[in-house]
This record gives sequence, structure tokens and C-alpha cells, in this order.
Amino acid sequence: MSEAIQKPVDAKKIKEILKQKKGRMKVCLAACASCTLCAESCFLFMSNDKDPRYMPSYKVLNSLGKLYKKGGKVNRAQLEEMKELIWKNCVLCGRCYCPFGIDLPNMLAFARTILRSQGIYGIYPYTLGAPESEYRQDLGNHTLSPEGK
Repeated sequence: MSEAIQKPVDAKKIKEILKQKKGRMKVCLAACASCTLCAESCFLFMSNDKDPRYMPSYKVLNSLGKLYKKGGKVNRAQLEEMKELIWKNCVLCGRCYCPFGIDLPNMLAFARTILRSQGIYGIYPYTLGAPESEYRQDLGNHTLSPEGK
């Protein structure tokens, strides 16, 4: 196991970071009507058979929303689960639209900041470090030749 996985979660640090956007987070959690309009504007959601894990609101509520509701008191396994949502399932393209004005990309970027504070990072180019053949197939990289080279 890596050192980052064994390292205990610093709930106090997470709580301090959460305070930076407490007002925005309250509005986000209260305003989200689960209308799914944000999902329709997300190319990852649409290209992954409308899997709810790719829905922008789902990503925010199940990462930053959980951190906020639990006051930062989460374990490393919970943070590792969030890692996939906020790095693999989102490229922060900014296309997600919320009719209530929730800045979803900003919230997801903030969730990334919190995970980085705990030693959890995405890996470029495929943010979870999967084999190259997997990300080329999954994302349908249009910049590659048909042979994948």
C-alpha cells in the first residue's frame, strides 16, 4: 500500500477548506432540484449510456456534498471512491448547465482541492492511471489514428 492510503484523513483540514465555500455549498445542496438538465449537457454522461455516476449533480452531491454534510469526517476509502467521480468522470470542461445557477465545475474543482489536501490525486492523461488502451477506447480520443497510434 502506498503511504497516502495508510495516512489518516485530516478531518480538521478538510473542515477548514470547506469553510472557504460554505455559503456556495449550502446554496448548491439546497438548490439542486435533481432536474437532470446538467446531465443533458455533459458529453461524458451522454457517451456513457447515461450512467448517473457521470451526471454533474451526482458528482457534486456524492463528493463535495458528502464532505460538507459529514463535516469532513470521512475515511480514506470514502475519499478514494470520490476520486473516480471527480477525476475520471469529469474533465471540468464547463459545459454542464444548471438552471438554478449552481457552478458545478467550480464545486468539482473545489472537491479536487480537498482530495489533494489529503494526498489523493488524479493521474494524467487518464486520471485514474488505467492502461493507455483503456482510456483511448473509453474516451474515443478523436486525435488518434484508427490504429490508436
